[in-house]
Amino acid sequence: MLTSNPSPPNLLNSSSTPRPGAPVTPASPTAAIRPTTAVARNVSFLGSTMEIKGQISGEEDLQIDGRVQGPISLQGKRLIAGRTAQLTSEIVAAEVIVYGKVTGNLLADERIEIKKDASVIGDITSQRVMIEDGAHFKGSVEIDRGKTPAAVESESLRAPTAVGSI
Repeated sequence: MLTSNPSPPNLLNSSSTPRPGAPVTPASPTAAIRPTTAVARNVSFLGSTMEIKGQISGEEDLQIDGRVQGPISLQGKRLIAGRTAQLTSEIVAAEVIVYGKVTGNLLADERIEIKKDASVIGDITSQRVMIEDGAHFKGSVEIDRGKTPAAVESESLRAPTAVGSI
């Protein structure tokens, strides 16, 4: 004779593996808000329906999915131009990752990535540059390896040079 155990009542979070198609809910209300790792970053978002004309600057990572006309400066932070982004901007950041469309020069301290279906028209300058197959890029690339401490010191010790004619 076959016996089967009755299935337990349907309780939220009753098991650690969710059933296919079942909604996943956090164990506590704050579990979805708190970062679980030490590498969590503050990220601001501009949605796909947002349109901004003017200067953007800040001290946190930024993902833009809308339209921006004007300079963007995120010193030491990451800018992500999402798939629906249309930026007409001069961009300065630590990292720039482009999935959408950017018209303007990009300057990144660490790296610039232009993804598969992205479009960039402008000059790019960074230590590392990655342009995926299928991306559209028109401009120049300058690899800025940064200055070594010895090079910076030797530049500061040089005597100023006079410019002009006598």
